Amino acid sequence: MKVAIGTDHGGWILKRVVLKLLEERGVEVVDFGTDGDEEAVDYPDYAMKVAEAVSTGRVDRGILICGTGIGMSIVANKFCGVRAAVAHDVYSARMSRLHNDANVLAVGGRVLGPGVAREVVAAWLDTPFEGGRHGRRLEKIRELERRMANAGNAKVC
Repeated sequence: MKVAIGTDHGGWILKRVVLKLLEERGVEVVDFGTDGDEEAVDYPDYAMKVAEAVSTGRVDRGILICGTGIGMSIVANKFCGVRAAVAHDVYSARMSRLHNDANVLAVGGRVLGPGVAREVVAAWLDTPFEGGRHGRRLEKIRELERRMANAGNAKVC
């Protein structure tokens, strides 16, 4: 599995924890930054890099970390084929994969401690997509993306 990761100043500390977990699991990582201080940066810059990598298939999945995970998930969900989910607990992380086939996980560096973050990311990595009726629902989302792009309404798609 190849995973892209991106953080802003609210997430770079937690990123180190997540990177360690990914390394322990032998996951190949593409790190889009930021690296290392609390100077404010703009979260869309990092979310766009990760979402583009997922959308184009350069990576299998992405992980975004900002203060809450919310801002980055909003940006990521502008990209065709990206299904970014904010998860701050193991159940939500599992369900985002099981039912929604989320290919981007967004978490909050100011919301999760390191232990819970490891559990959330591990659950998200380990949970397969269930398919079945959920696959039918995802196809409806893909069809919506196609219609929007064909109508000229989706600028990122």
